[in-house]
Amino acid sequence: MGALWKSHAPQGYLCPFCELLTGGLYSAGNLCAPTDLIYRSDEVAVIMACDGFGPHGGHAMVIPVDHHEALYDLPDTVAANIMYETRRIALAMKLAWNPEGTSTRQHNEPAGNQHVWHYHQHVFPRFAGDNLYGHLRHRVSVEERAAKAAQLRAALTEGNLFGENPERFRY
Repeated sequence: MGALWKSHAPQGYLCPFCELLTGGLYSAGNLCAPTDLIYRSDEVAVIMACDGFGPHGGHAMVIPVDHHEALYDLPDTVAANIMYETRRIALAMKLAWNPEGTSTRQHNEPAGNQHVWHYHQHVFPRFAGDNLYGHLRHRVSVEERAAKAAQLRAALTEGNLFGENPERFRY
């Protein structure tokens, strides 16, 4: 951490994303499910979000495997890999769901609308008139998230979006 910001995680914070990635027991209130994991590499993972916005229930989040709270404390190589994976998951969405576009967004600190104290880059499928930024979020069922994660995994494989070394990704 630098002098420009401080952690906003409460004392004893149990990170839901770290719990998902370690595959251990989940703390009370953790909405993640094992089926949310789309894939992971050594540095970055892609998961389904527990919340949806508007009528389209699925969006993904690109997260670092190691715990980093905000954009400010990401190592340069991890930040670069997050952008690489953001592009790939947006392409997978195009293959899996045929949206008319995609959007990404990322939040830092409470005033920046961050709610989970683990860096995450949102990737949304977009449709004309979807009013993404005008909707309140809503919970998406574990079953719907699992189905969408499977669709994105299949699109990544079908579109050869795992690249030259697909064995480095796992779920």
